[in-house]
Amino acid sequence: MRIGVDIRVLMDKHYSGVSQYASALLRTILRQDKDDEFRLFYNSYHDVRANIGSFDHPHLSIKRSRIPNRIFNYCLQKGLSWPKLDKLVDGADIFWSPHINFTKLSPDTKHVLTIHDISFLHYPEFFSYRKNFWHKALALKKLAADCTAIVAVSDNTRRDIIDLLQVPEEKVTTIYSGLNVSVPLPGPEEEKNFFRRHELKSDFILYLGTIEPRKNIAGLIYAYNRLRDENIKLVDVQLVLAGANGWRNRAIYRAWENSPYRRDIKFLGYVSDREKELLYRRAQVFVYPSYYEGFGLPPLEAMAHSLPVITSNVSSLPEVVGAAALSINPYDINAIAKALELVVTNTELKAQLIKAGQEQIKKFSWENTAKEYLELFKRI
Repeated sequence: MRIGVDIRVLMDKHYSGVSQYASALLRTILRQDKDDEFRLFYNSYHDVRANIGSFDHPHLSIKRSRIPNRIFNYCLQKGLSWPKLDKLVDGADIFWSPHINFTKLSPDTKHVLTIHDISFLHYPEFFSYRKNFWHKALALKKLAADCTAIVAVSDNTRRDIIDLLQVPEEKVTTIYSGLNVSVPLPGPEEEKNFFRRHELKSDFILYLGTIEPRKNIAGLIYAYNRLRDENIKLVDVQLVLAGANGWRNRAIYRAWENSPYRRDIKFLGYVSDREKELLYRRAQVFVYPSYYEGFGLPPLEAMAHSLPVITSNVSSLPEVVGAAALSINPYDINAIAKALELVVTNTELKAQLIKAGQEQIKKFSWENTAKEYLELFKRI
């Protein structure tokens, strides 16, 4: 079997959740399946090979086109329905897209599309004009209709795809994500320098993810203000917000600027995998009060690092964390503040959440995810 793979999502210098998903899953698939041919494709005018990295497989090739992305996407793929991506990789029986993108294929090529979430249909106000234009130009309903099969990363996302994109139920399969935990541990000197550089104390509440409105970071800042207002003993507890800047985040930074505790609210920007390890290792609690998630990997990562987790009771998050997290209504600032107080001050509850988290993460493995994908490829 010849399997084409769209790896354009791996071109970014700083990987987001979708990029990490595609990279980890593709490498696991390549380890499991040594017999089939894998033909990878990406398009970039600039040299991004360092971002993509290398792959180890006996039957693998990588094809790159060097057309500027705007021309490739809007003029060629959308305007002319050309070139056919399966032709660019010298033919494919199945073509897998690990993320939505402009994808034109030959009629006989089976297309498997992974959809992580369709939050832009639920909350277009959370996205920039540029992002909303891109989503509209993709014509996702038609893209979904043209696919042979669609993978949803959660049952919640599956229901959204069926309801909002009007896709037949039998066409959409839920395959859960795996979990990344095998990052080399940084040494004590590296840890010391990192904490000194960012002026971090030993006690802090941690959020990790893109700085964008869908993540409800402004609400988290307001909840932290309330926590500090009502708990004089928590004067040394910082709020650490780690993640790359997204879009429409002025309200987030305005909430920070207006906070009486802004000196203890730390925006770290993008952090590497090794730096994430440092934060997970030293945090008191992980909080993820997002309004909507297609899956929600960071809470599981936190559980894997023996952190108690507070997260929202909406979208896919209850499905992913089960009973192993303290669930809150993301629209209720007081509920977030009370949950933070509970976990920070109650050592018994903290221990219970950590123990439950260790059991919950056993349900998620890249090996299982890759196996289910390969079964799907064979089935179609």
